[in-house]
Amino acid sequence: ACWQLSIMQKQFTQICTDLCIITLSWISHHFNFTPISNAAPAITQTDSRDKWSKKMDFLLSVIGFAVDLGNVWRFPYICYQNGGGAFLIPYILMAIFGGVPLFYMELALGQFHRTGAISIWKHICPIFKGTGFAICIIALYVSFYYNTIIAWALFYFYSSFTSDLPWTNCNNPWNTENCTNYFVKGNVNWTNYSRSPAEEFYTRNVLEIQNSSGLRNIGGIRWQLTLCLFLIFTIVYFSLWKGVKTSGKVVWVTATLPYVVLLILLIRGATLPGAWRGVVFYLKPKWEKLLETSVWVDAAAQIFFSLGPGFGVLLALSSYNPFTNNCYRDAIVTSLVNCLTSFVSGFVIFTVLGYMAQKRGVNVEDVARDKGPSLLFITYPEAIANMMGSTFFAIIFFMMMITLGLDSTFGGLEAIITAVMDEYPDYLTHRRELLVLGLVVVCFMGSLSTLTNGGAYVVKLLEEFGVGCSIIAVGFLEAIAVSWFYGIRRFSNDIKAMLGYTPGLFWKVCWVAISPAFLAYIIISSLLNPQPLTLFDYKYPDWSITVGYIIGASSFMWIPVYMVYKLVWTPGSLKQVRNINENKNKNKNGTY
Repeated sequence: ACWQLSIMQKQFTQICTDLCIITLSWISHHFNFTPISNAAPAITQTDSRDKWSKKMDFLLSVIGFAVDLGNVWRFPYICYQNGGGAFLIPYILMAIFGGVPLFYMELALGQFHRTGAISIWKHICPIFKGTGFAICIIALYVSFYYNTIIAWALFYFYSSFTSDLPWTNCNNPWNTENCTNYFVKGNVNWTNYSRSPAEEFYTRNVLEIQNSSGLRNIGGIRWQLTLCLFLIFTIVYFSLWKGVKTSGKVVWVTATLPYVVLLILLIRGATLPGAWRGVVFYLKPKWEKLLETSVWVDAAAQIFFSLGPGFGVLLALSSYNPFTNNCYRDAIVTSLVNCLTSFVSGFVIFTVLGYMAQKRGVNVEDVARDKGPSLLFITYPEAIANMMGSTFFAIIFFMMMITLGLDSTFGGLEAIITAVMDEYPDYLTHRRELLVLGLVVVCFMGSLSTLTNGGAYVVKLLEEFGVGCSIIAVGFLEAIAVSWFYGIRRFSNDIKAMLGYTPGLFWKVCWVAISPAFLAYIIISSLLNPQPLTLFDYKYPDWSITVGYIIGASSFMWIPVYMVYKLVWTPGSLKQVRNINENKNKNKNGTY
């Protein structure tokens, strides 16, 4: 009898439990209440999602992405061009009020929603989902030219394994009668037609640009550069194919080695005769420059491209963090490391430029006229070639360039991989190796035009228009969507759920007003003051500029295209759709 009574009691308890569940479900469905339970989060990511093995794996990956080749050449050049030490004022202000808040925002978004650049918009504002597709296309354009620059560095790295570096003299098959080696000859008459051995090695041996007349005839593919690029993408594939478990280990080498090399080069540069001239030129303030609008535009653009918000990389990398990770501290630490690296790189570059100016018997500004990749592949190698122990310094310098570039490539491709896998998890969750292989093949094939004799012209075009205003516009829309549509209060509550406290008033004001204005300022200034596009002595024709704008539009166009698609195919009025999305977001946030 006791046993039967026990069975009846259990059955009665089960019936009561079922009735309670049915009743609560009916109330929740009809009155939009969120049931109080310990259910799992509504976000589809589970514990099966990859996680960083160590906190340092994540930090080094973020630092490795943010600190790239641009830190070595772009910041020093822009700094001395825009007033030297005076440029640090707009640079720091733009970092505090624009760059760092956007950096912090993207880290927090990725960590909270734990998803990539495409599917994250389902949780923020679905109509902006086209932004995710635009980010992926821009990342593809970057991979088409950025890895070619790393391939150039690998070519130099291989060429450095010799007792006499090949860009030290004018006795090579690729040299012309204009080749002038002022380090060997005394009282050299340097004219506008003179070319250094390092310049001719870069243009006539590495690029073989003399076999191309411009974009109309870019010539054949250089098999040496193709082999270098193949090796680069092989390294990239085996670093990314298993996810953050493998890439997190690789960055321990690729993210730390550049700092060791920078320290060695800084010490060597400081001991060179004339180094002080370069440092004075680098930091001597020109206060009148602060009155020029272009200086503030350059400062804003430099900090944006240096920290890298809007590229989807920070979203992807932070999505593998634990939910309660202190992303605020990560944002501050990595931003400081990035900015300090740029500043120190200026000393590494300008101590050498001061040495070259003294050797040539000219002013530093005459030596420092090279910018962009030319500073890394002509000016600095030329100085290294005439130092004691030139082979050693050439090897470590180009090794540093390769590792700097690889880190950024890891981040850019991981943004695409994470975005696509999170958007189509049913098909790709267990096929990451195949996805990475397919992506690497696409990037390699897309880079073939940059491996031709006129590939440098294509690289410049993609760099200017494939990224440029497009990525800044994407960052602007991301800031607007999060702060104004998703809501700054909701976003602050998300951060409180992770960190235990809400962001201060400073961050909220920056996210709502200052940071979007910072990006709008860059966009408007760039459109109102377009600069003529040139490379070496080649001026880009008008039709190539039109092609460039088409390339830029090909990524950004997916934002309005998806908006139209969403409005046309989603049933109901705008108000009804908005209410549905708000209820979804409330239910999702309520389960945390």
